[in-house]
Amino acid sequence: MTAKRFNPNALPQAASKPSITIVVSPRECFGSTQQTLESIYRHTKMPFELVYVDTGSPKQIKNYLSQAAVKYNFTLLRSEHFLTPNQARNLGLSQVTTDYIVFITNDIHVSNGWLERLWQCSQETDAAVVCPLTCVGTPLHERIHLAGGEARVFMDVQDGQPRRCLYEQPFLVGCSATAMKSQLSRRACEFAELNCLLIKREIFAQISYLDPRLVGAQADMDFCLNVNRVGGLMFCEPASVVTHVPQKPNNWADWSCFMLRWSDAWGLESLMRFQQKWDLDVERYFQTRYSHLGQHRQETVVYPLLRQLTIGNISPWLEQLTIDVERWFNQTLADRYAQSSEEAVGKVVHAAVGSTQTMESRTRALVSVSL
Repeated sequence: MTAKRFNPNALPQAASKPSITIVVSPRECFGSTQQTLESIYRHTKMPFELVYVDTGSPKQIKNYLSQAAVKYNFTLLRSEHFLTPNQARNLGLSQVTTDYIVFITNDIHVSNGWLERLWQCSQETDAAVVCPLTCVGTPLHERIHLAGGEARVFMDVQDGQPRRCLYEQPFLVGCSATAMKSQLSRRACEFAELNCLLIKREIFAQISYLDPRLVGAQADMDFCLNVNRVGGLMFCEPASVVTHVPQKPNNWADWSCFMLRWSDAWGLESLMRFQQKWDLDVERYFQTRYSHLGQHRQETVVYPLLRQLTIGNISPWLEQLTIDVERWFNQTLADRYAQSSEEAVGKVVHAAVGSTQTMESRTRALVSVSL
């Protein structure tokens, strides 16, 4: 489908009540929180509400968020305990009363008109979900991470036995946004990522809350399959461009967040939960992801450390020893989190500026869904 010309006169006027709430939550580290928030407020002209879900950030980020909540007048929710990504999104969702919600992680940098163009697409297509053109890394908005994709469960036959399999095909991964500009146009899709997504809030009445036990790519896939299951329309709008800028951990809070987010325990639980939930056979999709458990941690933490210590001359025995030690530490961290999570997850502070509303009843209901 060809994208229609952007018409700013069709947007809600600044004086009107916002129809969109942006829910921001951490992805894997805390360090880029300020850049993401300032990017949103600098590049968004249409009215919006914002909820920030702070899941145990360190003191410096915590203080910044408290000051920013006053400056920008947004709702700040804080848990002293790290939450799964979908737990954090569900907590933000519980505060939303507008017709649309945008989920966005704290490592996304937006561009001028990003939200306006997502909203415009939703109005012109009646889409339940609209994703932007998502790029990755620096320079910003150049290398494509995702431009929508296809995703569905299909039936296959192997050795005379029917099998339920998953088909996924992301679009334009790794391509240059500049080189592909003439080929980028609005189109229907079946897959997008929750890292930045505009969603019609009423769809949650049909698909319910996001599954908190899905912490990897399965969270994105599960959401999209659920939307497709109930007949919700999904579009990619490349006129809206955002960029995911990965951050390396640089303090203990970041390390803990990163290691837990990509732990073998969480990854395994997510894969098993997704497989059972959709009654899928263990085929290439699962085999590949089971074999890659821990790979993101190793590429981000283990190998850079080894290269630094050995000046690039990594011996096989030292590599394996380091990986084994890291896996033991990672499992220990996940075990400690599991032991303390039920008590700590319920301790959520509602810090909405200018509001005396408590989170007690909503949090209790949400935690019962999440755990």
